Amino acid sequence: MKLARWAANGQLHTGEFKDNLLISKDGTEHHSDSVIWLPPNEPKKVIGIALNFADHAKELNLAKPELPAIFLKPQTSLVGHKANVLMPPKSEYMHYEVELVAIIGQTCRNVKSKDALDYVQGYTIGNDVTIRDHIGPYFRPPLIGKGWDTFGPIGPWIVTSDEFGSPHYVELKTYVNDELRQHGSTKDLIYSLEEMIEYCSMIMTLEEGDQIWTGTPAGLSHVFPGDTMRLEVQGIGALENKVVQGNQVISPILGK
Repeated sequence: MKLARWAANGQLHTGEFKDNLLISKDGTEHHSDSVIWLPPNEPKKVIGIALNFADHAKELNLAKPELPAIFLKPQTSLVGHKANVLMPPKSEYMHYEVELVAIIGQTCRNVKSKDALDYVQGYTIGNDVTIRDHIGPYFRPPLIGKGWDTFGPIGPWIVTSDEFGSPHYVELKTYVNDELRQHGSTKDLIYSLEEMIEYCSMIMTLEEGDQIWTGTPAGLSHVFPGDTMRLEVQGIGALENKVVQGNQVISPILGK
């Protein structure tokens, strides 16, 4: 089953995507090209993991982490399929990051890796948009690199675990204006999803709906206003978002 959220005719809908139609819980049908796609769920926590592919760490000239390098993205960074991604002014290196995202299905704590997938409701596609300008040799990754509004495109839907199957050999691709820029597989994750769930649930309670973004492979490149990012994850589909110039006010402190 493909679970989705969308807005149509001024109303919020939840339901499923089936036979190229969005079908709300009350049976109302909408064509996918006539709605506003929303993030497929509303998590309390958006948990990311940095440098979880060896080739990605290598392209950044960084060592593989000795422990999962987890961080939190703000919920306000999340936007749905087809939404615009706003590039802050003076950004010199802003890029996409295709990721398989796991959705926690029930509240849990201190989960063992052998049981971890029992707590996953399903999977979706995430684009961990990042401004590399602001990521220096201090704590990685700082909020200013990954936390801007619209820097978390996600969707279009959640494919439930029973339909998706194993998360271990999933192909990941990013196209920019139809040019392949990124290509990898979850078979090359440094820390598996099960290990991430065990590690995260040791630190914090994982709640129903929480998202775990599992990391991105090598292949980063700068995007520009007007570019279209299309992320494809095997077994889910494609997430597409356009880059547009934003008008956020930049604090003078950045000029110091």
